[in-house]
Parts: sequence; C-alpha cells; structure tokens
Amino acid sequence: MTTEVLNLARTGVLRSRIRIVVTITIIWNIVEAIVALAAGGAASSAALIGFGLDSIVEVLSAAAVAWQFAAPDPEQREKIALRVIAVSFFGLASYVSVDAILSLFGLREPEHAPVGIVMAALSLVVMPFLSWFERRTGRELGSASALADSKQTLICSYLSAALLVGLVLNSLLGWAWADSVAALVIAGFAIREGIEAWRGDACCAAPVAALTGEQDADRCDDDCCQVT
Repeated sequence: MTTEVLNLARTGVLRSRIRIVVTITIIWNIVEAIVALAAGGAASSAALIGFGLDSIVEVLSAAAVAWQFAAPDPEQREKIALRVIAVSFFGLASYVSVDAILSLFGLREPEHAPVGIVMAALSLVVMPFLSWFERRTGRELGSASALADSKQTLICSYLSAALLVGLVLNSLLGWAWADSVAALVIAGFAIREGIEAWRGDACCAAPVAALTGEQDADRCDDDCCQVT
C-alpha cells in the first residue's frame, strides 16, 4: 500500500472512533439527564435539576460533532460544529454562574441526595475517559471540533466533582458555599473555551489543558487551529 492509501485508511478509522465516542456520550448524557431531572423534580432539588440541564448541554455539543462526522467530508462542517459547541459552552457557563450566585446569596441550598452522589460519582468515572479518548483521537485527526467537545465533556466532569464535593462538604461541615465557588471557577474556564471554539482555536493550548497537566501534549500543528 502507498502512504496515501494508509493515511486515508487511518483517517477512516479515526473518524469512526469519533462517531462511536460521541454516540456513547450522547446516550450516557440522555440517560443522566432523564434520571437527574426526574429525581430532582421529585425531591425539589435544584442541584440535581441543574445536573440534568448540564447533561442536555453536553448532548448538544456531542450531537454537533456527530452531525459533522456523519458527512462524507467532515471538514466542511467543522466551522458550524464549532459554533454550536461554543454556544453550548456559553450556555453551560451561564447556568452554572446563575446557579452558583443564587446559592452564595442563600437563595438555593445544595441538598444532600443519594441519587446525586451516585450520579456524580459515576460521571467522574465515565466522563474523563470519554474526554481523554475523544481528545486523543481528535488530536491525531486534527479536528478542532472533536477537541472542543472533549473539553466540554471534561468540564462536565469537573462540574460533577464540584457537585459531589459540595454535597459532601455541606453534609459533613455545613459548607453550603463550597460547590458554588468551584462552579464559578469552572464557569470561567467554560467561557474561555467557548471563545476559543468560536474562533476555531480549540486545538491550541488552553486553560483546560492547564488543569489536566496536558498543556504541551495538547499543542497541535498550526493547520489544526485555522478554521475557514
């Protein structure tokens, strides 16, 4: 086989992997959203309802990548997919900020809920792996949208951690503000990532890479960072 044929075959494999990981992400988050919204409504838990809404945002981001890679030439849909992902980042940051501010001013108290703890713990197991797999594949493929979506997934993992830590600290120490402070920090990163996705810079070194210690590994070729 020629090098060109091998490269085309590898590209096909990578695109297939992207389709698989976003499908799993969509299914996981749909189930997560249904359970969280139902449990949150039954328990009048704003924290769980917010967790469900966050899952819907992640579905939107993953669906944009799935739509892109369903095309014969995914690169032609890259810019639109990045725009959708950017909007989902902004939506996520907006919700998290409002929810955190309401909590800090005492208008919403994080509630201790076994369902929330279990869901947050499961999310911390599943979502980082999905993010890593999509990020690794997207980096090799040179896909800015796949990398942006992987960061969206990773931020959702951080929100799960904030929810879990907040519930535990509130339950043990009465620190109702703990998850709100963490959530506001994450919201700031989400806004930055949204701006970079909108500009098409999602594959360059970014704040989330700094959080994961992968700042050097996430650097791509200049071509990856240019979306026309």
